[in-house]
Formats: sequence, C-alpha cells, structure tokens
Amino acid sequence: MPTINLAALSSGAVSILLYVLRIAVAVLCILTAVRCFTSMRLGKRRKTPIMVLEDMTTHQLFPVFYWENSIGRSRSCDIVLRDQTVSRAHAVLMRRESGWFLVDTNSKSGTYVGGKRIKERTPVFPGDVFAMGSTVVMFKRADDVGVAPPAPRRPAASPFSLMTAVLMTQIMLMLQVGFSAGKLQLKPMIPLAVLMLCELIFYFYSIKIMGHISFELETLAFLLCGVGLALQSAADLKSSITQLAAIVLGLVFFRFLIWFLGDMDRVTRWRLQIAALAILLFAANLLLAKSRNGARNWISIGPVTVQPSEFIKVAFIIVGTSTLDRLQTTKNLTGFIAFSGVCMGSLFLMRDFGTACIFFVGFLIIAFMRSGSLRTIALACSVAAFGVFLILKFKPYVAQRFEVWRHVWEHTGDAGFQQTRVLSYSASGGLFGVGLGRGCLKDVFASTSDLVFGMVCEEMGLVMALTVTFVLVFLALYARGEATRSRSALYSIAACTAGGLLLFQACLNVFGATDVLPLTGVTLPFISLGGSSMVASWGMLAFIKACDERTYAARRRRR
Repeated sequence: MPTINLAALSSGAVSILLYVLRIAVAVLCILTAVRCFTSMRLGKRRKTPIMVLEDMTTHQLFPVFYWENSIGRSRSCDIVLRDQTVSRAHAVLMRRESGWFLVDTNSKSGTYVGGKRIKERTPVFPGDVFAMGSTVVMFKRADDVGVAPPAPRRPAASPFSLMTAVLMTQIMLMLQVGFSAGKLQLKPMIPLAVLMLCELIFYFYSIKIMGHISFELETLAFLLCGVGLALQSAADLKSSITQLAAIVLGLVFFRFLIWFLGDMDRVTRWRLQIAALAILLFAANLLLAKSRNGARNWISIGPVTVQPSEFIKVAFIIVGTSTLDRLQTTKNLTGFIAFSGVCMGSLFLMRDFGTACIFFVGFLIIAFMRSGSLRTIALACSVAAFGVFLILKFKPYVAQRFEVWRHVWEHTGDAGFQQTRVLSYSASGGLFGVGLGRGCLKDVFASTSDLVFGMVCEEMGLVMALTVTFVLVFLALYARGEATRSRSALYSIAACTAGGLLLFQACLNVFGATDVLPLTGVTLPFISLGGSSMVASWGMLAFIKACDERTYAARRRRR
C-alpha cells in the first residue's frame, strides 16, 4: 500500500502558498499604485484666479493665480504688462498668512500704492490702486468680477480604502517573512506588525484629527517602506528593527515639515538659521567622521551612526526656495549660490561624490525655476564638468570606478564583484522571485543598501522591482505636474526639487547596481537600509505633499 509523505506534502503546500502570495502582493501593489495616481490626477486643482488686477484705463483683467506673482513686461512673468515704461521684472504680488503684500523688485520707475511709492514689502487690500510705469490697476477679489474660486476636489480613492489596501499587502508580506526560513517563525514578523500599528495611528491622526482629505502619497510611501522592511526582516532581524525605528522617525519628521511649511513667512524667517545649521553639520562631519568605504560621511554617536548630508538635503531645499520676495531678479540667486558652493565643497572634502551629484541636480532645478536663466544653468554645468575632471585626475579610486564601468564581467573577483552578483541573482528571480529570505544576494556586502534593487529582483521578482521603480518615477512626474498648478512658488519649486532628487537618487541606485551607470553607493528611497536616508526620504515626500492644495484645505476651512 503506498505511503504519503506528510512533511513533503506540507512543504509543497507552503511553497505554493508563498508563490501565490508573491503574485498577490505584486498585483495588489500595482492596483494600489494605479489607484493612487488616478486619484491624485482627479484631485488636481482647477486653475481659477483667486484675485484680479483691473486696468483702470482699458478695464482689462489680469488674473492672479498664485501666492507669489511676478509682475513686469517680461514674458516670463506671471502677470505681463504690455507697457514699455514697466521694468522687465517690476514687482511681486504675494499672499501670506497675514494677507496680501506688494514688493518692488528694484524697478526703474518705482511701484506706487495709493499714490505713495513703496520701498519695502507693503500690505495691500482689495480696492487698492497700484501704479507701475504708466499702467494703473485696481486690486480686486475674483468673486467681485464674477469668478468664484472652487473648493479643492476630494480624492477619487478614499483614504480608508487606500489604508486597507496597504494593510492587506503588508499582511501578505508578513506571512512570507514568517516562512522565510522554511517553517513559520513569529519573531521576523514582529517589525512588519509594529509598522502596521504605526501606520494605523498615523492614519487616524492625519485623517480623523487633522482632517486631511488626501492620503495617496502616504499610501505609496507605506507600500515602499513595507517592501524594504520585509526584505530586511527576512535577511537580518536586527537591521529590520533599526529600519523600523527610522520609519517611525520619518513619519514624525514628515508631520513636522507639513506643519512647518504651512506658514511661508515662518519658512522665510528661519532660512538663515537652517542654512547655518546645515553648514555646522557639514563642519561636524568633517571634524568627527571617520572614513568608511572611501568617504567620510558618517558620524558615530554611541551605537547610532548618522549621515548628516541626508538631512542637509532637506535644509538645501528649504534654503533654496524660501527667498521669494525678489523673483526673476539676479539678487534672488546670489545667497543660494554661495550656500550651494559651501555644500558642494564640503561634500568634495568628504569624498562623497554620489551625494554631491544629487545636490548638484537639486541646485540646477532650483536655480532654473527661480531665475529661468539658461545661462546660469550652462555656467553651473561647465563648472561641474571642470570639477569632475579634477576629481578623476586627483582621486584615482574614483577613476577606477569608471574603468570598471561597463566592464564588470572582466573584474568578477575584485571591483566588479558586487555588480556581477546583482546581475546574476536578479536574473534568477524571474517574474515573481524566489521568495523572501531565500535569495543569495543577501550574503553580498551592501546588499540591503546600495544593491537593494537586486534583492527586490531576486526575492520578489521583476514585476515587483519594476513596480517599485515606476512608483518613484511617477512621484517625480506628479510633483512636476502639481507644481504647475500650485498656488505658491515656494511649494512648486520645493516639490519639483524633492521629486527630482528622489528620482535621480533612485536612478543612481538602480542603474549603478546594474552597471548602466558607475556604482555611486547611494540608497534607494524608502527601500534601502539606512536610517538617515529613510528620514530624509519622508522629508522629501513632505515637500511634495505641501504642494497639494488639499493638504491645508481643512485648516483653511476651520479659519
């Protein structure tokens, strides 16, 4: 009589279950991401003026769409006056928490309010008359001329349904982690369980207490954090606890930045202190940090190691976007260029050239959006090219990376060891991976940080890896699209810069690990092991969140 091997049968059933779970996680992540981006697209603000300027002579109406509006005869201005006596960049009309203000931007003929020439930021009110050159306009509310500003649209996907999808995804990831050793173990499941509890607390605080009506960006970040934490938990429980603590700190930092960015006057008042703090962090890094993998970018504080340059990314964006009283003028960029020079010089001394590339891309985005000057961008790129030449000439170990680039198979035993393993093990993962904790790449140095994209490919499959990548791509595209409709230039520039940095950093990580670009040693946002990187990634997301008009809608309704 034939016998049945119950152990083998049980093992086979578990393998089938885990394979089904991997497929289900990939499908649910794709559906949730699509739903999030569809909801964000439908929730975009309609471009309707909040105030108008009426020409007292021709009665032509100039709509005021934004919270910072450059006025002049240049076509790059928000409000273009066809008057040769008006300067190219004549004035800025801005809204702040305390009301509307008009600022003259060193125009030749001056700016007048109620017949008096203004020399500094001057409060203005509906019914006031402005004179710029030979043009005289009256400041009016949009609804006084028959245009009522629309209320922010509600998202197509309810926050509750998105939070439910996140929890379902992470429960399935938690089950996979539990069986990662071949039998059910509860300890590796604990970090994901705690993460879900923290997400629920964050959800109730944001939606029920703060009254937010949108939750798409947080949903996408939770999905990515869940994927990263699942990889860490299956590979090393100790590192997963560190990652969990970083996610919690990131959530706190995210909420703090949302509050901080809610008052643009507050952001502007603190910009010098933030710049000074960033420079002090760089100085501390240069004095206290020890060389690690060729770069001096980590400070050890007891058992904790911190990478200050990750936090300085957030300060860099705040400093770069907060001085908006003089839009479209040369003086608008002078201080920021000096601050950027200090940052880039410090990173050069730290030999952290991957982060230096990220800062430089951030500088290009901010400089172009603040000045609109292609000459400034061309000059910056020329200086950067010269800097790269000097680095390759005087830093031979950096040049070595370029020698290995595109030739890693010729260096499988030395400089190309990591990338050849990434390419080999990634291919073995197929569409849905070999299973969490069952891959070989986890035994390679920096597998959970610099090479984490390869781990996603091997253990979770190509479908999941592409989903993670496209979520980061569409985050950047959303930030760019939302910036064209944002009320404030501060939010627009900050969101575009944050989205661009997240995308560029993801490209350096993914393409560096797969030998499309030289390996730079930067992390994959929200996925890679690294507390400083995780907190900074949530900080980047806060800038994108602040750009969405729905973020502060509840607070304005309460007022």
